[in-house]
Amino acid sequence: MASEILFTQQTKQALQPFLGKYSTVCVLVDENTKKNCLPLLSGLFKEEHIIEIKSGEEEKTLATCEKIWSRMTELSLDRKALLVNLGGGVIGDMGGFCASTYKRGIDFIQIPTTLLSQVDASVGGKLGIDFTLNGNTFKNHIGVFNVPVAVIIDSTFLQTLDPKELRSGYAEIIKHCLIADKAKWNEIKTNTDLSKFDWMALAKHSVAIKEKITIEDPLEKGLRKILNFGHTVGHAIESHFLFIPGKRLLHGEAIAAGMICESWLAVQKGFISMTEHKEIENYILSVYGKTTISAAEIDVIVPLTIQDKKNESGAIQFSLLEKVGTANFNITLTKEEITASIQYYASL
Repeated sequence: MASEILFTQQTKQALQPFLGKYSTVCVLVDENTKKNCLPLLSGLFKEEHIIEIKSGEEEKTLATCEKIWSRMTELSLDRKALLVNLGGGVIGDMGGFCASTYKRGIDFIQIPTTLLSQVDASVGGKLGIDFTLNGNTFKNHIGVFNVPVAVIIDSTFLQTLDPKELRSGYAEIIKHCLIADKAKWNEIKTNTDLSKFDWMALAKHSVAIKEKITIEDPLEKGLRKILNFGHTVGHAIESHFLFIPGKRLLHGEAIAAGMICESWLAVQKGFISMTEHKEIENYILSVYGKTTISAAEIDVIVPLTIQDKKNESGAIQFSLLEKVGTANFNITLTKEEITASIQYYASL
């Protein structure tokens, strides 16, 4: 079942028709969306039905889920209740996960308020939390597939974002172009001034690509894996730096580095030319700069790829560009090849 996806600049009006269908409606926010975004939905939620958590990837844990479930239980929510997730990827992933598991599942609606969540995280039904074991944090390690009743995408919320957050979300737009639309890639690669982009138009483009792929392969058994281009290495980099003071990366910054590594791997496999790779590399570096990774850090990052959710029977699997505008999935790589790709990036 696909979600109803609504593009609007009137979120309050778009949300109202859904609310009367439920016994109770709660909204999940963090301190930022409570301050900057919830006022745009004034009058829709009772004060006691506002569930607030702390912002940040470090809060995307089972402990925070317990707080959400506890509040839902205190409110005696039944299975006809609705949870509205108002926030970025953390709120959407974790709120959707909590809704999907509370009393075996209640309906939820995603209202993504960051560019990253609007173009990627809110669409497709992937939900979950991070998991830490022996000091290593694994991104989205615990979760489910479940689609929201609706996704309401409103570019008005982007006005509340720091430019770094916009840049982070843009990495997923780049990815969608590289794996599925060469013409669009050729269009965006000429612009490094992100203030000139029409974000609503780009969001519609990315959502159309992701929705088509996820409807065809909702449980990531095949084609959907191409959406992970840049993410096998990128998630490992992001996970490594997550709790290192002063070095933590936004998701898109890590994925940008991952796309350079995995584009280089595509060259090594004979899929794309070095000229095509350099074009990708130079554009990504012009937008994101380079993350400094030491030799010692590479030795820590590479083992994190072993926990990637695409892996099967111990084989480390990648989705690589088959050519610009097309991706191939289930490409098996060795630890040595992965190490070489990150060493390449670190040497730039």
